Amino acid sequence: MRTAKVNRNTLETQITVSINLDGTGISSFNTGIGFLDHMLDQIARHGMMDIEVNARGDLHIDAHHTVEDIGITLGQAFSQAIGDKKGIRRYGHAYVPLDEALSRVVLDVSGRPGLEFGCTFTRAAIGEFDVDLVHEFFQGFVNHAHITLHIDNLKGHNAHHQAETIFKAFGRALRMAVELDDRMVGIMPSTKGSL
Repeated sequence: MRTAKVNRNTLETQITVSINLDGTGISSFNTGIGFLDHMLDQIARHGMMDIEVNARGDLHIDAHHTVEDIGITLGQAFSQAIGDKKGIRRYGHAYVPLDEALSRVVLDVSGRPGLEFGCTFTRAAIGEFDVDLVHEFFQGFVNHAHITLHIDNLKGHNAHHQAETIFKAFGRALRMAVELDDRMVGIMPSTKGSL
């Protein structure tokens, strides 16, 4: 099974993440940041991955360290769970609408970290959640999952909807990329034999 469990302990955060890439969308989150829990649930449900995140962070300062470090730890867990990548589709993409909002996510399980983030949120915060932290989460994930990720919010005037379409599309694109392809059994998904 493609699973992993990672612990990350820093001066600012203590985080445990477990992931099952071949799950059914079961999730459990205890981050202290309600909106982030809601977004992580979108990744699990739309990605059909089982994800558990337990985090304690310096939320008395703000949510920045906690959100970024959860992205880092989830990226590390993903990297371990995906293993040698043999047999995967490698590329994934998804468009997801939610009322007036529409986002597109395209990714490559490339072994190279890269993030292109195109979203201008319509307000600075969703409740108490600073929208800049959406970018920080994905930057942390990309740097440690070693994937190339393009995120574009194409439409939207409700910041909650903008963020939700991004996380749903990310889950769906990730699901597509890590699916095993019967025609690629034992093969690295690259013409040169490695990513």
